[in-house]
Amino acid sequence: MPKLELRTENCKSCGFCVAVCPKKVLELGEEVNKKGYHYVVAKRPEDCIGCMQCAIMCPDAIIEVYK
Repeated sequence: MPKLELRTENCKSCGFCVAVCPKKVLELGEEVNKKGYHYVVAKRPEDCIGCMQCAIMCPDAIIEVYK
């Protein structure tokens, strides 16, 4: 199963990763980071297929996908 690593303190809640995820693994969370943004969280990590679309789309490179 692929593993997602999210550096949430650098997330600006743009939502690009949420929009491109084919399995709807990611969502914007309720909590905020130190910069005041609602950061992305992996709500359904068990559904991740490791396609890496989220990591490719993230303008701040906060997502790492390990297979």
